[in-house]
Amino acid sequence: MITSVDNQRVKEVVRLRRGRERRASGLFIAEGVREVERARDAGLAIREIFVAPELLQWSDAHTEVSARVLAKMAYRPEPEGVLAIVETPQRTLPDNATLLLVAVGIEKPGNLGAMARTADAAGVDALIVADARSDPWNPNAIRASTGAVFTLPIVDATRDEVAALTQRKVAAVVGAPTTYTSSDLTRPTALIVGAEDTGLDEHWRAIADEQVALPVKGNTTDSLNASAAAAVLLYETLRQRG
Repeated sequence: MITSVDNQRVKEVVRLRRGRERRASGLFIAEGVREVERARDAGLAIREIFVAPELLQWSDAHTEVSARVLAKMAYRPEPEGVLAIVETPQRTLPDNATLLLVAVGIEKPGNLGAMARTADAAGVDALIVADARSDPWNPNAIRASTGAVFTLPIVDATRDEVAALTQRKVAAVVGAPTTYTSSDLTRPTALIVGAEDTGLDEHWRAIADEQVALPVKGNTTDSLNASAAAAVLLYETLRQRG
């Protein structure tokens, strides 16, 4: 059993809480019973599982650590007692995709995770992450996605790569003259949603085949949260496609 928070393996896990380390190593942390089980069920390569027996009994092969050590490695303030080190899956866009969600400059991991969860529920072919300020392997993003990031194809892309997509590109833009319900979303479509605070800049708007607005009736709210906007657009697409 590992009992020292100064153990080298513990330090390696702690470093994975930083996005830069996750990208460099190609590894991430799946924390909690649901997340570890869903990562395993999705067929992801699990490098190691750490369990604190005083918090949780675990039947699969694992490395035992003290509750204090697990708390040091965990992202959550009150860990369940298990976390796993998992290899980040490398995926590509599916051929002939008919519905893509492009998340541009999303800053909050919870929002990115929620977008992945909704995209998975709506049957999106892939989630494209561009101009990333957070990553889908952040523990908060994983938790908000309820594990959808383990199975949904997620790829990074630049603006130019998104511009080259053959799917019709529909961008959510505050104040656009066309409402989202008036847009034809029955054709192969890439829905583009911008950051929570700034939305899409002019360079991203320029590559869109159409800009659509989600009407806001409140006196103090001028736009929807990025994940909420994505959900509205995705389910309007499903409605139109019957």
